[in-house]
Amino acid sequence: MFASANNSLLAQLDTQPRVRDFLERAVRTDRASHAYLFVGAPGSGKLDAAWALAQALLCEQGGCGACDSCIRVARKTHPDVHLYEPESATGYLIAQIRDLLEDVALAPIRAPRKVYIVDRAEQLRANSANALLKTLEEPPENTTFILLGTSTDVMLPTIVSRCQCVPFRMLSTDESTDAVARATGLPEPRCRMAVAVAGSPARAAAFLKSAERQEARRQMLRAVDALPRADEADILLAAKDLMVAIHAPLADVKSTQQAVLEQNADYLSRGALKQLEERNKRELSARERSGIMEALASVRTLLRDVLMLLEGAPDGVVNDDVRDIVERLAASTTTAGAIAALEAVGRAEKRIARNITPQLTVEVMLFDIRKALVCL
Repeated sequence: MFASANNSLLAQLDTQPRVRDFLERAVRTDRASHAYLFVGAPGSGKLDAAWALAQALLCEQGGCGACDSCIRVARKTHPDVHLYEPESATGYLIAQIRDLLEDVALAPIRAPRKVYIVDRAEQLRANSANALLKTLEEPPENTTFILLGTSTDVMLPTIVSRCQCVPFRMLSTDESTDAVARATGLPEPRCRMAVAVAGSPARAAAFLKSAERQEARRQMLRAVDALPRADEADILLAAKDLMVAIHAPLADVKSTQQAVLEQNADYLSRGALKQLEERNKRELSARERSGIMEALASVRTLLRDVLMLLEGAPDGVVNDDVRDIVERLAASTTTAGAIAALEAVGRAEKRIARNITPQLTVEVMLFDIRKALVCL
């Protein structure tokens, strides 16, 4: 099943051998549960494993990694695999769950079954969770739910009891770095940087294969490097350019989505096409939010490196490819300034989670970082 999956998914599953073997056995013996709850700390690879399981369930060969179905799942464009994420600062909207339940009632478009991945399931509020509960109790025969959460303790017991729980262990930085190095063949320092930015081995491997995502990181780091010398106009222009760079990877996603719509236009009803278009919009929004959070993570790791240098721990620097920037910033600020700048990044991450306008969020963050670094 997973042995021939594409490298980015295989790299993550290799770090969770018990999970991999358990899911492989379930699919091979046709005993996959109708509902799973993947539980573990952020960065443990739950979402990556969910996509790998979706591949295995939809592929005729149990996840070959090379067929049309596997490729579509890997590219996040399969019309029968749906990812849901909280759209509110306080959790899932009841409208999101209603949309999910309406879609559950429809037949699959391309595959023999449908897969629903519900990320951060602990953010299902009581009304949303209760709306989902009946479907978890009596799901359609051709449907699989994969809920992802940090702990069963923060979820409704009724939801937990309807799912097969799969625990994920937290990975060390060295384990994650080794997994990315095996998947990409790139040097350890570069893989360590990618893990720090992207958060998990699979996402780190994908980051290292994307020229656009790496360019967004470079632009963000250059913008922070220039802050001690920048005026207001420079910062506003930098924020505008950053948003263009962050949006660049979305062009391929839009093109693929349009191709899928055109392929399905002849045999889908108007209502089904509209639902597909709405899902595409949500996916683009999620991809944009993910790109922004990745760019913010780039800043966070850079400022952490500055703090490490100021505190006399140069061996802890992870952005080894831009050590010159780290050294310049460390020479121009203080420990208190670096900590205040890190706090500015944290506030920006919270604003993005609350759906504050991304460009405004980036502008405010850059102004706050400049103020912190030069101790104004």
